[in-house]
Amino acid sequence: MAMAGASVEAEVEAIKSFRDFLTSYNKLSEVCFIDCISDFTSRDLKSKEEKCAVNCMEKYLKMNQRVSQRFQEYQMVMNENLAANMKKLG
Repeated sequence: MAMAGASVEAEVEAIKSFRDFLTSYNKLSEVCFIDCISDFTSRDLKSKEEKCAVNCMEKYLKMNQRVSQRFQEYQMVMNENLAANMKKLG
């Protein structure tokens, strides 16, 4: 029974992770489209628009990676502080 509960929890976490990925992807697409695409007279991307979209995507992904790293660092510090406080009390 415990294994089934763990399996359900893992599936829920996987769905949440995928939903977060899709949200991030959609936000990236929206921001870069609004910033970079301006000529709707042709089906093809202009080189300026393509370069802008690539730069936008790279900046967004680097920013997202950096924020994730800082969050992990913050979590590590908070866990270390919690462990030190627990050691003091116990």
